[in-house]
Amino acid sequence: MLTQLVRPLVRSQIQTLANSKVASGKLVNTISNWLGYLGVHAEVKQLQAQKNRIQVSLLVGKPEQCSEDEWQRILENLGTTGTVPPASVEKTYDRMSESQQRQAARLLAHIIQVGNADALEQWEGLEQHLSELSMSAKLLQNIRAALKVPQQIDSILEKLEPEVTAFALSQAISIALIDNKISSDEDSALKSIYSALEHSSVGPA
Repeated sequence: MLTQLVRPLVRSQIQTLANSKVASGKLVNTISNWLGYLGVHAEVKQLQAQKNRIQVSLLVGKPEQCSEDEWQRILENLGTTGTVPPASVEKTYDRMSESQQRQAARLLAHIIQVGNADALEQWEGLEQHLSELSMSAKLLQNIRAALKVPQQIDSILEKLEPEVTAFALSQAISIALIDNKISSDEDSALKSIYSALEHSSVGPA
């Protein structure tokens, strides 16, 4: 599964960096390699340690799964001047409408249920894990309510707006990895969410 494949690789790279006297050059290669696994071509232009963090400057090329038309539109959008209100950059749960919040919670409840049919009965322990994912009290409350009324994933997805689906996908992946593995049912559900998001993100012909 995803975590079983990635974590040993990350651990190996960390040990190499920790034991290297030329960590800077190795970290440059490591970052480029990691992004390369995702199909993103990146060149590190600057790298320096700042207190307890590492500052990195990247020059990123067109990802492999990005069409030329999509890439050009991204470049054009990045070149647009003007001030963008923070709320429009990333739509978090608290900024959603009540209806969007309920739909996102239903989708996350579905992910939880395909991984654990007894989730509602085991809510106390599960809630602790979800809280560790920085989920708000309101989201946890809505997820618990949604667990009481299971729904099919297709009926949930067709009502979601793209930005809400994107939010739910990132949370759903974290939920599926709580037990450090992704079951076939969880994998199928995650693929359905990703497919819905990919379909909704297709630009005009």
